[in-house]
Amino acid sequence: MTLKAVAINCTLKRSGKESSSTDAMIELIASQLSKHEVELTETIRIADYNVLPGVSSDEGEGDEWPDLRKRILAADILIFGTPIWMGQMSSIAKRVLERMDAFLDETDETGRMPSFSKLAVAAIVGNEDGAHRISADLFQALNDVGFTIPAGAACYWVGEAMGSTDFQDLDETPEATFETARMLAANTAHLAGLLKTKPYPGDEEHDDES
Repeated sequence: MTLKAVAINCTLKRSGKESSSTDAMIELIASQLSKHEVELTETIRIADYNVLPGVSSDEGEGDEWPDLRKRILAADILIFGTPIWMGQMSSIAKRVLERMDAFLDETDETGRMPSFSKLAVAAIVGNEDGAHRISADLFQALNDVGFTIPAGAACYWVGEAMGSTDFQDLDETPEATFETARMLAANTAHLAGLLKTKPYPGDEEHDDES
């Protein structure tokens, strides 16, 4: 069974400017997922698009989120990439989560959000502490809006505080990061395959009670 993954890179940099260490972490995870028949269909750099503030799936004229939403939900697995800024996920990552809040009101007849039976994992990089806090905040938010979080779902690298070496500049991937990516990929592909075959059933009495 071939599964599909989509990645979002929530770096503050637009394409065509500086390269992104977040892309490097996404590529590491994608390369491990490919060993389990998971195809990365695309990496969406959110900074390249006009994603308006709000908590609906369409904020009107000029909003490019509706198309991005479709592309994200077309995949079985979401790789959510963010850098660490001031110990937190990027402002762009927060905006994506705010737009996904709309899923809460977009349920089907059994109460399932459009993200049900889809998995989410995290790719986090930075030169300051914050990876654990970000993964905690990110996974809580993603689970709130319907995504399933597999075991060991965060792969991160944190460099020396106030250092100048980025993840993309390393001569080789640190062993701990590489092994984390391997386990993340194995767990994610396994669970995604199960949910692809047998999705969450939802609550058959949901419509009767609403």
